Amino acid sequence: MFRVTKELSFCYGHRLLNYNGKCRNLHGHNGRAVITVESPQLDSLGMVVDFTQLKQTVGQWIDAKLDHKMLLHRDDPIIPELIRLGEPFVTLDVNPTAENIAKRIFEQVQAEGFPVVEVTLWESDTSFATYRG
Repeated sequence: MFRVTKELSFCYGHRLLNYNGKCRNLHGHNGRAVITVESPQLDSLGMVVDFTQLKQTVGQWIDAKLDHKMLLHRDDPIIPELIRLGEPFVTLDVNPTAENIAKRIFEQVQAEGFPVVEVTLWESDTSFATYRG
């Protein structure tokens, strides 16, 4: 089995609803999505996937949908104010934890047709979450 990994960086903000700790407040992260794909055989160029293709396809989606956005639970009471101010945000049906963001990225990579096996989201230099399909 061949396995390759591509790392994509982006910035995002979030907060966790019903959480009793500092992460209940709006705050931001310099995140790193580490995307791993695998295949039992290589293509005619000797690759699992072209790193450039992965970067362009998934990177464009991350840039458009996650980068410099507030990631919020759909019930977050700040949403009407963000709408009023014209600020960009993304809603999730779940709390925007590192675990749930990693899963969302995994689902997008999979939807783009890449043979993804896991996505790790580094929320900080010392904290990360991994989702495997």
